[in-house]
Amino acid sequence: MKKGELIAEFAKRTEMSSAAANAAVNTVIDIITERLKKGDTVGITGFGTFSVTKRAARKGRNPATGDVIKIAASKTPRFAAGATLKAAVNPKKK
Repeated sequence: MKKGELIAEFAKRTEMSSAAANAAVNTVIDIITERLKKGDTVGITGFGTFSVTKRAARKGRNPATGDVIKIAASKTPRFAAGATLKAAVNPKKK
C-alpha cells in the first residue's frame, strides 16, 4: 500500500474528503517525524513504538576496491511492532 492508497482508504472509512484525509495523514506523519528528530519515542498502544537508534562510527570496506573506509556515526529510525499488531499479522492456529 502506498501513501495515496492509505489516504484514499482513510477517506473512505472516515467519510472525509480526500483533501481532509490527506491533511490528517500528513499531520500524523509530521508529528511522528518531529518527535523523532527531537530524540523522543512515539508509542501507539496496540500498534507499536517508533524510536531513534544511534549507530556508532565504524570501519567498512568499499566493495569495489576492497579499501577500508570510515563510516560516520549516525542515527536511524526504528519501529518495534506491538503485541496486538504482531498477533494480527501472525494469528495462532488451532
